[in-house]
Amino acid sequence: MRSFFRDQRGNVAILGALAASLVMAGAGFGAETGYWYYEQTRLQQAADAAAYAGAVELRGGGDEGVILAGATAAAQENGFKPGADTLVVASPTTVAGISDSHAVKVAITRTETRFFSAMFSDEPVVVGASATATFNDTTNACILALDKSASAAVDFGGNTTAVFEGCVVMSNSMASDAAEVNGSADVTTPCLVAVGGVNVDSGLSLTDCAASITGASPAADPFADVAMPEDAGVCRDDSGATLYPGRYCGGMDLKKAVVLQPGLYIISGGELRINAGADVQGVGVTFFFTDDASANFNGNAKIVFSAPTTGDYAGLLFMGSPDNENIGNTFNGTADSTMTGALYFPSQAVDYLGNFSGANGCTRVVAKTVSWSGSTTVQVDCTEEGMENVTVGGVVRLVG
Repeated sequence: MRSFFRDQRGNVAILGALAASLVMAGAGFGAETGYWYYEQTRLQQAADAAAYAGAVELRGGGDEGVILAGATAAAQENGFKPGADTLVVASPTTVAGISDSHAVKVAITRTETRFFSAMFSDEPVVVGASATATFNDTTNACILALDKSASAAVDFGGNTTAVFEGCVVMSNSMASDAAEVNGSADVTTPCLVAVGGVNVDSGLSLTDCAASITGASPAADPFADVAMPEDAGVCRDDSGATLYPGRYCGGMDLKKAVVLQPGLYIISGGELRINAGADVQGVGVTFFFTDDASANFNGNAKIVFSAPTTGDYAGLLFMGSPDNENIGNTFNGTADSTMTGALYFPSQAVDYLGNFSGANGCTRVVAKTVSWSGSTTVQVDCTEEGMENVTVGGVVRLVG
């Protein structure tokens, strides 16, 4: 006969039952913590949306009540439960340890009900999430590179001494070196702004920013809605001392003294070339480059151009067709040259050389890429010249 104390079959059954209970409890606890994590993720979405909405209201000049209302409404659309959840809005707040008057921080908390975990604790389970959004002030740019990926999309080199008064330099490129200041270049601007990173040395001086702004939102193309002229009409002759608006096929080759009458000049293929020693003047003119046309201005030429101040092409001095891709344009001139207006080449590179700018510093360059080498001063207030501002900034973004 087996001894009662030596028979272990009942012990195994008991241990198995206990183990099964523990496995079931563990599975239940795992499911419960997974649910808490899911709820925390939903709260994070609500906090992100609320912080963004609050910053939008703050940017628009809203007071505390307006900011709170905007943040609460956005949070509700993303799972926030009034009465059950708690929402706290703080503005201004700190970003990276620095007080930011443009920042809004939202914190949301929720108390979850315990199920299986109630076997081990009766302490409340509080899940929460927080988010911070901020915006930068809207400002104007004198240079905007539109390329989204190019290295050195904005490049200052050589013996440049460039001063930008009241307007920033902006690169839409996401490259780690989206904007560069190197060599002997000496550049002064309120801010250097890039979607990606910058590669700069001691030659960069910032008058409004403590450091270059990186990770910025892209700036919109300010001339994207301008209607491109039609490449039509008979081909004109460029050999006279006085030239008139119209279509110039195979480019223009300007020498000696030439006066251009006001209007639109369509350069259909070839180059708009201004040779050494030339003296070329045109008031109220716009040049449109199509059929892979480009510009090539010699540094020993005197050039005095100004864009029209009214009409469809107000403020636009040079304009390249978006279909002209991967083409370079070189703008050069003597110290007494002026090119007043915007240089707009959305699909082409611009090399801006020489010691000149527009009248009263009124020059804008918006191009695929911009390489700047020369000494000049560019200013921001050019409304009298018919030039619209090239707006950058004012964009709300999540920062934490």
